[in-house]
Amino acid sequence: MEDKFFYELRKKIQPHFEEKGSHDFNHTERVYNLAIMISKDEKVDMDIVRAATLLHDIARKKQEEDPSICHAEEGAKMARKVLMETDFPEDKIEKVVHAVGAHRYSKRLKAESKEAEILQDADRLDALGAITIARVFDWGAKKDRAIYDPKIASEEYGENHTSNTSMNHFHEKILQIKPNTFKTKKAREMAKERYEYVEGFVERFMKEWEGKL
Repeated sequence: MEDKFFYELRKKIQPHFEEKGSHDFNHTERVYNLAIMISKDEKVDMDIVRAATLLHDIARKKQEEDPSICHAEEGAKMARKVLMETDFPEDKIEKVVHAVGAHRYSKRLKAESKEAEILQDADRLDALGAITIARVFDWGAKKDRAIYDPKIASEEYGENHTSNTSMNHFHEKILQIKPNTFKTKKAREMAKERYEYVEGFVERFMKEWEGKL
């Protein structure tokens, strides 16, 4: 498909996204660019990769309004409907639908295609790095969370624990996104650098908090 198709697809789907927030259309654009970068080292159908990345969070706004909705499952249905209204190749639509439906890593759904793996990797990469640090504190401020609570013991950190502080969110979620869990070689390399950046920030924060720096 030509670039013009994806330009028009962007315009068609943008009304479904929040104007701002951690999963606004800027997030989608970053995932899109990351997916293209990862794809350079893989043999994949770029029509599927590009369409799936643009559509992967199309139902995120619905989930924000109604937490009982899974944005990946609902997004897969919406992606099918949107693409059927365009001249996107019919034989590729269900492959896009699968990638969108399987992209939510917390659901532990198996990506059945390389294109779906790339979407998973690109989406998770955007949850690591400098922008993620900004997003964590932005979200914390909106939810009136404390930055840090030293009364929470480090033994309580981990994905099975939840707290109401921004700093502990790094331990409970962000630093659980281990580089070796990414599917593609390129994404693992990129994740390692981003992970170490976040890890370094957390370590630096703690040293400053404790007056060691």
